[in-house]
Amino acid sequence: MVTKRCLGDLDNIKVDFDELFSQPVFVYIRRRRLHNNSYLCLHRPADMPSPLMAPSSLLRINAEFLTPMAFSPFGTVIVPPLPAKQSSIPNSSPLPPPLHPSCQPEAVVANQSTALRYSPISPLINNLPDAPNHCLGTPHMSMFCCFPQTLSQDGSFEIKILERHPFTTQTFCPLGLAPNDPDAFFLILVAPSLSDPLPATVPSGSKVQIHRPPDLRNLKAFVARGAQAVTYGVGTWHSPMVVLGSRRLDFVVTQFMSGVLDEDLQEVRIGEGVVVHLEPGRRETKL
Repeated sequence: MVTKRCLGDLDNIKVDFDELFSQPVFVYIRRRRLHNNSYLCLHRPADMPSPLMAPSSLLRINAEFLTPMAFSPFGTVIVPPLPAKQSSIPNSSPLPPPLHPSCQPEAVVANQSTALRYSPISPLINNLPDAPNHCLGTPHMSMFCCFPQTLSQDGSFEIKILERHPFTTQTFCPLGLAPNDPDAFFLILVAPSLSDPLPATVPSGSKVQIHRPPDLRNLKAFVARGAQAVTYGVGTWHSPMVVLGSRRLDFVVTQFMSGVLDEDLQEVRIGEGVVVHLEPGRRETKL
């Protein structure tokens, strides 16, 4: 398999891509320039359909409130370490512990004693140099403007696609939200990976094997609000952002990217039968 070659007179080369699938999928590689050296790196066309996984049985997942401890197997929840009403810097020594001491660092006085600094609050991991193409990852900060999606009449949401970033963390930080805004909340859907491959179907009808596929039976759903941000751990399967409520939510998203699509992002479509249920209290109760 071609992974990286110095540029000659080549613009498009058809090669076998078998990092994600057990049988080859033809892709094209395109020109990239890294640190003044030009390379050819593997690329999958952006419009190539994702494979389809068919659940073996109906799955119904009940959503729960997002907390740092509950989410810890999948990544990090970023929440304020101080009570919302605290508006003056503590003058006690030692400083009071953060609200979530098991997952938040101790405070350090900063900015001429006008602030407390808590660092680090979430990991930033870039494993792209170790990916098959060895393309260097660069930090990217994007804005995702996410519009509300509609629940079914019984308060459920059907999962149709999951994705992962196999070599980088990804952080979503909502902007401009009050902690308990009843009209603005979002749904976090995550799943661990299975160690054994599972079969899937591409639109042509061909069968493929997905390596380290999502473990749908251990999928978790969390309801988050404005004072919470999340970092998905490296390789964590998750849904695209699902905004509920009545208003658009804007997120600042940070991650590393190389431009090699299958190393930046991998997706699987989910067949019918995987549903997240939100009880009325999960949609209306203030956190």
